[in-house]
Amino acid sequence: MAGKGAAGLRRRSEFLLVAEKGRRAAMPGVIVQALAVPEREGVRLGLTCSRKIGNAVARNRARRRLRAAARAALASARGGWDLVLVGRQATVDRPFPALCEDLAQALRRLGVT
Repeated sequence: MAGKGAAGLRRRSEFLLVAEKGRRAAMPGVIVQALAVPEREGVRLGLTCSRKIGNAVARNRARRRLRAAARAALASARGGWDLVLVGRQATVDRPFPALCEDLAQALRRLGVT
């Protein structure tokens, strides 16, 4: 996974490209969109949470939880992927081990790990 200050998905066009051309897996705690980019080393990660989740505090909490879960799940990921993690309402309240398992299962379904 991209570390602090490393390259991640930042621009809207990058998020839209992953959504349009990539594959997705929906789990109770997170939706994962993945696009294979074989010429790239490493994994670029983007996080998004809409207003459906709640106020700014709830959205930030959801993003922090997704970032922590991704740190654990992507430690063994192969390179060459752009990933977008989309927070859901359950992301905020779901027990953290269950959220981590949701993410790991989605990544397995998509062939990232």
